Amino acid sequence: MNFGIIAAGEGSRLRYENASVSKPLIIVNGIPLIERLFTIAENNGFESISCIINEESLSVKEYINNRKFEIPFNLIIKSTPSSLHSFNALSPFLKGNSFCLTTVDSIFNQDEFIEFLNFSNNKKNTDGVLAVTDFIDDEKPLCIETDENMNIKSFHDNADGHKYATGGMYYFNSDVFPLMEKAINENMMRLRNFLKILLVNNYKIIAYPFSKIIDIDHLKDLQVAEEYLNSLNGAGI
Repeated sequence: MNFGIIAAGEGSRLRYENASVSKPLIIVNGIPLIERLFTIAENNGFESISCIINEESLSVKEYINNRKFEIPFNLIIKSTPSSLHSFNALSPFLKGNSFCLTTVDSIFNQDEFIEFLNFSNNKKNTDGVLAVTDFIDDEKPLCIETDENMNIKSFHDNADGHKYATGGMYYFNSDVFPLMEKAINENMMRLRNFLKILLVNNYKIIAYPFSKIIDIDHLKDLQVAEEYLNSLNGAGI
């Protein structure tokens, strides 16, 4: 399985709040966000890591160039108009096998992530598995409705009346790429819109609940994330 990281966003809300570094290098519990994902990938049997950063992220590029990777690593430096286009830029390195895709700003329990991978790898006749959480603190959450077996039936752009929101981690097989290429050719924007058309085209997507997933969008989120990781008492961080 391959591991893809989307770290190409502008981090505009953090920049507005005068964050001292680019979002991928934001420190949570002493570890940069992007380093946390690199380490998780290296420790959990992935065949490769592929990461996209934007063309303005010179400090992130320098950080990556100074790091020694234990598994094959691919870096794409490209400013893209949306998260879907970032996903598309990663696709040459993800095709041909199942893969895990994550955004750089998600904080989660690593033990739950391992369980998510095991569940996804063992789930047959499924096109994708999405990490979800009932901790909904995002300004623009993508919420879901499921059946009793956690099959996703619909996506919603607000939290009203919905238990779960997506958490920025996705497991897919390569069957999703033809539809993604079609979506790109039709000028679709945003990864969330692509998830919606997967359902429209009868792809089977399952939700996998995490106890908590925290998106680092504002400086205030750092305290919430660190308190959560510290509450794990050294486990699952």
